[in-house]
Amino acid sequence: MIMNWIVLILAGLCEVAFAFCLGRSKGLVGSEWWLCIGGFVFFYVLSMILLMKATRTIPIGTAYPVWTGIGAVGSVLVGIFFFHEPATFWRIFFITTLIASIVGLKTVA
Repeated sequence: MIMNWIVLILAGLCEVAFAFCLGRSKGLVGSEWWLCIGGFVFFYVLSMILLMKATRTIPIGTAYPVWTGIGAVGSVLVGIFFFHEPATFWRIFFITTLIASIVGLKTVA
């Protein structure tokens, strides 16, 4: 069971990776664009495969929100640290609320 939680976390991190590739592809052309799109497809497919593996023992009603939560929080952090998006009080507040919700969901599952 613990191993599937690790797999689920890896699936969420793959979601962050494909979001990074998507953001990175903005404004690129030629081979750099194709490299980003290739990374996007690779991490997207890997994320789905890992999510499917994790749901063998983790209920989908828990796994899917945790997976999307990791992706959402990670994507916001990638946006802030790599793409220089604003780190406003409200963004940080709601991301913190999302993290608390994910932890709460895990504790009651």
